[in-house]
Amino acid sequence: MSGERRAEIERKTKETDIRVSLDLDGTGVYEVETGIPFFNHMLESFAKHGLFDLRLFAKGDLDVDLHHTVEDVGLSLGQAFRNALGSAEGITRFGSFVLPMAEAKVEVALDISNRPFLVYRVPLDNAWIGTFDSSLAEDFCIAFSQAAGLDLHIDLRYGVSPHHVIEAVFKGLARALRIAVERDSRVQGVPSVKGAL
Repeated sequence: MSGERRAEIERKTKETDIRVSLDLDGTGVYEVETGIPFFNHMLESFAKHGLFDLRLFAKGDLDVDLHHTVEDVGLSLGQAFRNALGSAEGITRFGSFVLPMAEAKVEVALDISNRPFLVYRVPLDNAWIGTFDSSLAEDFCIAFSQAAGLDLHIDLRYGVSPHHVIEAVFKGLARALRIAVERDSRVQGVPSVKGAL
């Protein structure tokens, strides 16, 4: 169970140019710039509450739409997470967290299974947070869970403010991941009867 759990990813397409550096065993230090202020805030919260050291820089065709940047950041960060995890030997594997934020409460449960699946039940009457469409959070979660190999379930228990709800989603995801990647000295090898994730 020794070794650094770090990864660096560069992803460049006609739509986006993204660089990610991730340390799963960090202290929550971050430097984030995507060109989307609210999304920056969510990724900074993700790093801070997951205790992940994160440097992430993205340039995208924001004049066309925010979707490409948000989705490709999800893919890149998910790939960095998967690479940093390596063989996943000795990890707890499962994580869940219920996160309150003002009037909102979000539950996140996940399995680092390498069998990606997303259940995202976050209905919002008001979809907009300034110029940020809150439905983009689902796009991020789809991409992140696919690239990271997560079985990820996110449920809004209740809440009205889209800002509070989406922030609870990102913080809840961070805290559930923090639990799941934790090393447990009692776990021998990969936590699966299959011998591999």
